[in-house]
Amino acid sequence: MGKPVEELQSANQTMATVVSAAKGGEKKLKTMPLQSTSADIWDKKYRLKDKAGQAVDENTLDTFERVASALSGVEATDELREHWYERFVWALDNGALPAGRIISNAGAQAYKPATSTINCTVSGTITDSMDDILNKNHEAGMTLKAGCGIGYEFSTLRPKGAYVSGAGAYTSGPLSFMDIFDKMCFTVSSAGGRRGAQMATFDVSHPDVMEFIRAKREDGRLRQFNLSLLITSEFIEAVKKDTDWNLSFPVTEKEAKEDKLDVYTSNEIIWRRYPAENGYIKNEQGLTACKIYSTIPANRLWNMIMTSTYDFAEPGFILIDEVNTKNNNWFEENIRATNPCGEQPLPPYGSCLLGSVNLTKFVSDPFTDQAAFDWEKYREVVSVFTRMLDNVVEINGLPLEGQRNEIERKRRHGMGFLGLGSTATMLGMTYGDEKSVEFTESIAREMAMAGWNQALELAKEKGPAPIMLEEFTVTGEMLAMRPEMEADGYAIGDTVNGAELHAKYSRYMQQVADIDAELVEELSRVGARFTHHSSIAPTGTISLSMANNASNGIEPSFAHHYARNVIREGRKTKEKVDVFSYELLAYREVVNANAMPYSENPDEQLPANFVTSDTITPKQHVDIQAAAQKWVDSSISKTANVPTDYPYEDFKDIYMYAYDKGLKGCTTFRFNPEAFQGVLVKEDDLENTTYQFTLDDGSTVEFKGNEEVEYDGETHTAANLFDALKEGYYGKF
Repeated sequence: MGKPVEELQSANQTMATVVSAAKGGEKKLKTMPLQSTSADIWDKKYRLKDKAGQAVDENTLDTFERVASALSGVEATDELREHWYERFVWALDNGALPAGRIISNAGAQAYKPATSTINCTVSGTITDSMDDILNKNHEAGMTLKAGCGIGYEFSTLRPKGAYVSGAGAYTSGPLSFMDIFDKMCFTVSSAGGRRGAQMATFDVSHPDVMEFIRAKREDGRLRQFNLSLLITSEFIEAVKKDTDWNLSFPVTEKEAKEDKLDVYTSNEIIWRRYPAENGYIKNEQGLTACKIYSTIPANRLWNMIMTSTYDFAEPGFILIDEVNTKNNNWFEENIRATNPCGEQPLPPYGSCLLGSVNLTKFVSDPFTDQAAFDWEKYREVVSVFTRMLDNVVEINGLPLEGQRNEIERKRRHGMGFLGLGSTATMLGMTYGDEKSVEFTESIAREMAMAGWNQALELAKEKGPAPIMLEEFTVTGEMLAMRPEMEADGYAIGDTVNGAELHAKYSRYMQQVADIDAELVEELSRVGARFTHHSSIAPTGTISLSMANNASNGIEPSFAHHYARNVIREGRKTKEKVDVFSYELLAYREVVNANAMPYSENPDEQLPANFVTSDTITPKQHVDIQAAAQKWVDSSISKTANVPTDYPYEDFKDIYMYAYDKGLKGCTTFRFNPEAFQGVLVKEDDLENTTYQFTLDDGSTVEFKGNEEVEYDGETHTAANLFDALKEGYYGKF
């Protein structure tokens, strides 16, 4: 049933020593063994095993070789397959880390043939009919069963209390149907052992928006969902100007006729961009007629959103106009949903594969005045990794035809990075300061330029993404979105190919042209191999396992020594495990073996730049995200951690600052033990929080959050047990 953690660490340490033998000065860091938690999570989540639980991957090098073999196997000739296998193994050894579904499932078809290598999907548009709602629920079940996360927009469903003429009754509203998807996800993930991941998005103008904001305050409700609001620029400007806000929903031609409603003159109608057709009335600009259900002060709704986010960390905040304006496929897609963590805004049936580059692999002479980042090697790894991720499209394993068509037609992938916080610390920067912001932009820009150069080279070798060769008819809506097309001589009814619309008129690619106009000009003629290249994922377990707990994604380290709550198959509560940050382990390895955070002993103290997520100001979090977003063509999953006692009025300003900086989304987290138990938890927070349990006889007992409690044959921290009981995973205590 697998090997003890000590053996896993030894096996992985041997691999690291071999890799470092030819690398000279990097040896000290590269021979660091995986800490026990990292080795354990690799074993539980990514190591290939047979049906008897016996290991197929003996160590992490075996895991890399399995993945490299599967991805090089799609090349056209034996010579190419051999060449790219070696290059892929090299890239994997030097920081390229495909996302979890690729590491777990690539090359594993003999053992788990019904799984996918794709992390991110979005449902087809859920239209306002019982038949389609249940059909999309079935499709979602098949998607989750394959191991993919999925996102949906639910504001396409008519509001609670609206009359359904076909049923002769009044609808129960979108939230009641979300409950069905929630129970389905829980059932599928319970059966499969891996918790399902879902995102529900909801338009800020929908009449049921306030119910959506409050939905998860009911214990145990919608716990298989992350929730995010689709925030429009129109709404933000209404908040800034302190004006009213209309809550509305589209009206069909049939309804307008029955109600004798002239949509072009009535004060009850406003026109908005809307994703579904469904018999709704649209004008020449592509806007949909929407009936006003109620009007409220915009700031009242804003304060409700902010209060919920402050207390419950939800709903998230997707600036949907920014998403669509900056979308490379602006000419074809109207994006309304994202994957579960928000870094991939996707069209209906959209899918995206992910990967991250471990930035700590490129640091030489860490913690010294000579500390440096190897930019040449970084660009080389990104270039090889781009081909590797592009090859994943051929072995996507997606369960639905619509998903396969989308990914094969556009060949989207999302390369990002992890270990930014750890790397900044090793280079002597302080995460959030001006130098670290400049470094972040450089990392994202160099990744982008290397990636788009590969998009051209791969297109010449293998052909561009099929969408690039398609012809599109110029519409009035298209010219309204890109006025420069009219200046270039295009008129309604003309045709233009996808390659030109993508390279020449995408706002993002116009920015790339500022760096390399010749590259973009050639892409507009040849077409790119893929429509999107970058996004930054949270990389939680990949960072913790394969990267030895380098900081997640774009984040600083949560803490340098802390407890992490890990989901275990067969357990109803999360399990608390002890972990150390990568930079702390590295500092102990090359500078001071006795170093420890929070120590009062001068001989054990860390340098001042060993900052953590809650010592970074919210403004600094946003500045880092904005620096990367400039060069990331999809989006970024990032959380601004704020202290429990952070002032509410200051908290609200974070979101306006994010909007003003041009972000596509914003998420915050403030520790609130009454609401939930987070994945990452500091010992001080647990020590300072008391949890009360009511026994069968009505009496109560109290424990500190970090105290261990035996219950139902297992040992839990009081905090994790309280959370599981509250959410309904157990009955009475």
